[in-house]
Amino acid sequence: MSGHGAPDRQPIDASDLKVVVVAGEWHDVISDGLIAGAERVLEESGAAWRLVRVPGSFELPVVAKAALDAGADAVVALGVIIRGGTPHFDFVSSAATDGLTRVALDTGKPVGFGVLTLDDEAQGIDRAGLPGSKEDKGAEAADAALRTALTLRSLRG
Repeated sequence: MSGHGAPDRQPIDASDLKVVVVAGEWHDVISDGLIAGAERVLEESGAAWRLVRVPGSFELPVVAKAALDAGADAVVALGVIIRGGTPHFDFVSSAATDGLTRVALDTGKPVGFGVLTLDDEAQGIDRAGLPGSKEDKGAEAADAALRTALTLRSLRG
């Protein structure tokens, strides 16, 4: 399982951070689970946050960039891409991954990566933080974004 070896994370104080959660609308049961996990971590940390929905994972990078340019300290990008019978999966997965990486590097601000690339819906259900799920990738992405924002702030003085 991909979650094997994950660090045990304790809640952190991120009450001075502004975070935008950008989430795709596809596969709403899975994406709603990802959002709920991110929300839980953000609320526990005290961070100010808001949710912005986008049509799909392809749109995540441009909206993440706009949120960071508008003053957000971090973005949590959540999306669900399920493999189909055409190369579309590969194009959208690559565009979302490469685009979000570019956004983080271009802005110097963290993007928590919660984009699930899946072979089937069952894999998403298992990673969405839903009752019975083995993992909570929305919570993990939010935690990574917060911790990275705090680390960058300490490095910059």
